[in-house]
Amino acid sequence: MTLQARLTLYFVLLAVLMVTTISAINLGNEMQAKFDDTLTRAVSFRRLAMSAVKEALDRDRTLPIQEALRRPALVDYFQNIAFDSGEIEELAVVDPDTNLILLDTDPGAVGQEREKFADFEPLVKQAGWYQKLRALRNPTGRYQLETPLEAPPFRLSVRAVINPGLIEDDILRSLKQNGKVALGALVGAVIATFLFSTVAFRPLGVLRRQLDLVMSGHFEPEIPAEGKPGSNEFSIMASKVSLLGQRLRGAQFEVSDLRGNIDRLLQDLEDAVFIFNREHRLVFVSGSVKKFLGKERADLGDAGMEDIFPSSTALGLLIAHAAETGGAVRNRRVAGVLLSVDLLANAPGAPRDGSGFLVRLRDPEAQRKIGRELQTADRMAAISRISGGVAHEVKNPLNAMLLHVEVARAKLSHGDTDVAPQMEIISREILRLDRVVKTFLDFTRPVELNLTQVPLPELVGEIVDLARPQADAARIRISAHQESEGAEVRIDRDLLKQAVLNIVVNAMQAMPDGGELRFESSVREDTAEIRVGDTGAGIPPELRDKIFRLYYTTKKDGSGIGLAMTFRIVQLHDGTIDFTSEPGKGTTFFIRLPIAV
Repeated sequence: MTLQARLTLYFVLLAVLMVTTISAINLGNEMQAKFDDTLTRAVSFRRLAMSAVKEALDRDRTLPIQEALRRPALVDYFQNIAFDSGEIEELAVVDPDTNLILLDTDPGAVGQEREKFADFEPLVKQAGWYQKLRALRNPTGRYQLETPLEAPPFRLSVRAVINPGLIEDDILRSLKQNGKVALGALVGAVIATFLFSTVAFRPLGVLRRQLDLVMSGHFEPEIPAEGKPGSNEFSIMASKVSLLGQRLRGAQFEVSDLRGNIDRLLQDLEDAVFIFNREHRLVFVSGSVKKFLGKERADLGDAGMEDIFPSSTALGLLIAHAAETGGAVRNRRVAGVLLSVDLLANAPGAPRDGSGFLVRLRDPEAQRKIGRELQTADRMAAISRISGGVAHEVKNPLNAMLLHVEVARAKLSHGDTDVAPQMEIISREILRLDRVVKTFLDFTRPVELNLTQVPLPELVGEIVDLARPQADAARIRISAHQESEGAEVRIDRDLLKQAVLNIVVNAMQAMPDGGELRFESSVREDTAEIRVGDTGAGIPPELRDKIFRLYYTTKKDGSGIGLAMTFRIVQLHDGTIDFTSEPGKGTTFFIRLPIAV
């Protein structure tokens, strides 16, 4: 059932409920009014009867009471009262002590005892509509109104017996009339509700059609019939749905382009990626599939994992085991390829509480080629970063020599042969230039690394032991916190210790009044990290891009070689070095190295 149909049904039911409730209240009020009118009339006629009885007794008190009450005129008067009232079935004068009838509209009842009936007044004023309705429908039901008659020395009471069934016809006529009105109102309310819902929910039909178009992938907006757009809420919502459709269309194109870019990237990387849902059905595939499987991607469809990677092969067996146990596989060499398996939460087609998994196949030779290219690029960038200050160091002595050559030439042109001071300066600048060139040649000379596997905690411990004596002399506290138990790195132990000690020396020099020197080590996935932090003055922001340049120094007697050498040694180990610094609080250097396999 559509939303419009449900809302229409709800409104119809609401209208029916409201009309029925109002009609029931009106009918109940009408029935109550009839009972109230009956009670009022019965009380009035009872009073007339009491007055007539009292007048007859007062007229001749010498007569016995039975004879006084049997006068034909009084009997006729009682019968006329009962007849005129319509609701009073019987009117009698009763002895309250013996319940003996002394006068009655039915002459045959005189001298007999009559049973007492329920009081009519509580039925009218206290009973609910259901009890009143039962009284009307009960043909044998009788009620009475009885009032003592003050006529000393006699003790009498006047009793009016009321039969509610006598007013049933009047009430039913009123109920039928009100029922017709209620039925007409109900039918009118239902028709009005249908008409209103048809008009009011017409924009919902437009919205539904637009949403159906969006779901089916047709995002073209509907053109409104009117020339100008509507300003009500539904029109505004329809325009927003239309705008959403256009944006989804744009997003669809972007996703298509992105998927194409990812596919081209995977093709360039010579990788293949497969995504399976929890039922081990293929939901996505990209990359160099044909290279690894000998099949086109279009031929795979939604094939099962067993069809693509049979468990009878070493590759399929490992993938099936990873999918069953939920364990990840990282760069495992199997059957000449590098295999990675990762779990994916809520993969397309998977249940909400399930997971899919991603399988990635890579060519080891292609990986090595890319790795070598990246290392070459990193090292070229490192050389460019380190040697950024070399030109400055070469240019200064050349400028000085050129200046003094011009001075010497000027002197000689004027016959002044005393050019010894200029020759001495030129000689010193030549020697300085020679030292710069030799230093640079030494720095860029290929280094043969003596690589060994070293436990990372052991390496950091040795560096701490080497730094402790100088730190104690400078009133610097040393703290070491290591979280790298069991991790090993493949390094040239001496060269890497020298690289870290260059950082340590700079850190101590940054704390001339003492401070704290922190050593930390940790492991993150396949990377080991060494952190060296101080509580010195920090590095100003404008100098941070220069500290790894060769010959750059802020110290009066500094050479500008230490951090450049550290940078180069870390690069030779396929690692990275970086730092964070906050003026007034200190600097922390991070050295990251690959973990030994």
